[in-house]
Amino acid sequence: MPPQVQARPRARGIYLLPNLFTTGGLFAGFYAIIAASQGNWADASIAVFVAAILDGVDGRVARLTNTQSEFGVQYDSLADLISFGLAPSMLMYHWALAAMRLDGPVPGKLGWAAAFLYAACAALRLARFNSQVGQVDKRWFIGLASPAAAGLVVSFVWACTSFGLGGEDLRYPALAVTVAAAILMVSRLRYFSFKGGGPRNDRVPFLALLVAVAVLVAIAIDPPVVLLGITALYALSGPGYWIWRRLRHQPEVVG
Repeated sequence: MPPQVQARPRARGIYLLPNLFTTGGLFAGFYAIIAASQGNWADASIAVFVAAILDGVDGRVARLTNTQSEFGVQYDSLADLISFGLAPSMLMYHWALAAMRLDGPVPGKLGWAAAFLYAACAALRLARFNSQVGQVDKRWFIGLASPAAAGLVVSFVWACTSFGLGGEDLRYPALAVTVAAAILMVSRLRYFSFKGGGPRNDRVPFLALLVAVAVLVAIAIDPPVVLLGITALYALSGPGYWIWRRLRHQPEVVG
C-alpha cells in the first residue's frame, strides 16, 4: 500500500499577510492625524482614503488565503477606530472646528465636543458591527459604515481646500457635516453593502462594469470633488431609502 499522503501544513507566516495590510491602514490613519496637526489637509485626506482601500483589501486577502482569525478581526476594528474615527475627527477639528472658539467659549467647546462625538460614534458603530456579525443580512449595513463616514468628512475638507476655501470660514457647515456623519453611523438606517448574498452575486452586468470605469476616470480627473459627491450620495441613500419604504408602507426591518 502506498504511504498515506498528508496535506502539507500551511505556513504560519501566511497569517501575517492580511495583518500587514491592516497595519498599513493603521499607519495611514496615524499619518493622517500627524498631517492634520501640521495643516497638511490634502495629505491627511488622501491618507484616510488609502486606509479605506487597505481596509477593503485585508479582509479579502484573509478570505482568499483562508487566514481569517479572531485576532485579525479585533486588530482590524482597532485599526479602523484610528483611521476612520480619530483621524477624520482630528482633521475636521484642526481644519475648522477649532476656529469656533473665535465665536466665544461656548462655541469653542461645541467644536471639540462635535469632534469627540464623531470619534465616539465611530467606536460605537464598530462595536455594534462586531456584535452583529452573522446576525444581519450581509447585503446591508445598519448605519453608515465608518469608512464611508470618514470618506464624507475628509472629502469635504479636501474639496473645500482644493477650491481655496478655509475651514475658519466654513466652521459651521463643517460642524453640520461632522454631526450628521456621526448620527448616521449610529442610526438604524440601512445602507447597501455591495457584498451581495453569495457567490452568484459576484457576477455583475456589463453596464455595471462600464459605470465603475466611468467613476474611476472621474475620480482621476478631479479626486476631491468626485469623492465628495460619491460619499455624499451614499450617505444620503440611507435616509432616502427609509423615506421610500415609508411612502410604500413597507415594514422597516433592520436585522
